[in-house]
Amino acid sequence: MADQPDQPRIRPFADFLREHGRGRTHDELGETLHQLIARVKDTGKKGAVTLTVVVEPMKKDDRMVVVSDQIKVKLPEHDRPSGVWFVGPDGNLQRDDPDQMAFDSLREVPPPPGVDPATGEADASVPIPTTRKA
Repeated sequence: MADQPDQPRIRPFADFLREHGRGRTHDELGETLHQLIARVKDTGKKGAVTLTVVVEPMKKDDRMVVVSDQIKVKLPEHDRPSGVWFVGPDGNLQRDDPDQMAFDSLREVPPPPGVDPATGEADASVPIPTTRKA
């Protein structure tokens, strides 16, 4: 757009960012955006980077202003796992169903001969009985 004699030249915002804070704001925005993009790709959710620029007048000289900035990032979060719990008669959470009967008479059955109790694998040297129907 050509400069018009009646209109002032508006300085590009990117030029201000490169100079403000000796370029730290510009660099931090680039790093923050990079971090946000990685998290969005990782979670599949949206996020945001917000730059706030505050301009205040100088009290003693009306030709000067004080410019400050703030960068905020809202990174998307991973879903947290949930679990199912039962509420006991005392109002506390517990893993066991308080209405389920307990099976106190259940016991572990030992492995048959020739089976390793640790792995459940059959020993090749022990014959395995087979049943045949005639």
